[in-house]
Amino acid sequence: MIGCALRGGETIALYGPLGSGKTALVRGIAAGLDASPTAVTSPTFVVIHEYQGRLPLAHVDLYRIRSLRELESTGLVEYFSGRTVTAIEWADKGLAALPHDRIEIAMSHRAVRSRTIRLSVTGPKSNEVLALARRQYSKTMRGKTPLGND
Repeated sequence: MIGCALRGGETIALYGPLGSGKTALVRGIAAGLDASPTAVTSPTFVVIHEYQGRLPLAHVDLYRIRSLRELESTGLVEYFSGRTVTAIEWADKGLAALPHDRIEIAMSHRAVRSRTIRLSVTGPKSNEVLALARRQYSKTMRGKTPLGND
């Protein structure tokens, strides 16, 4: 639902250990933006992948970033203006460069096939996106059980 609610220019900061589902979540965001979710792969070695849908999506992985200077050399801040949605894995490595208004998603392992996800927003634009996503989710789930079984 988050991908469907995005309007352009949002930053999504993703936190969590290896294998917690950050790239899988970006696939879902890509699908909500009408970009190909199967094209989404982890950009660990090239740092930034771009995908085209109804809005451009920049998928960033800061796992290998070791310094602010290295972060600045990626050109990441250029994605924060305009219509591009920027999803950043390992966002904790670049907090100093992130916009104040962002969606933050922290993921952790709960069990082998289960995750805990904490979503928060840090400004008015991201709050609007979350509110819209909640409304869309409520409409979709009307009359269904929480697991989607009718």
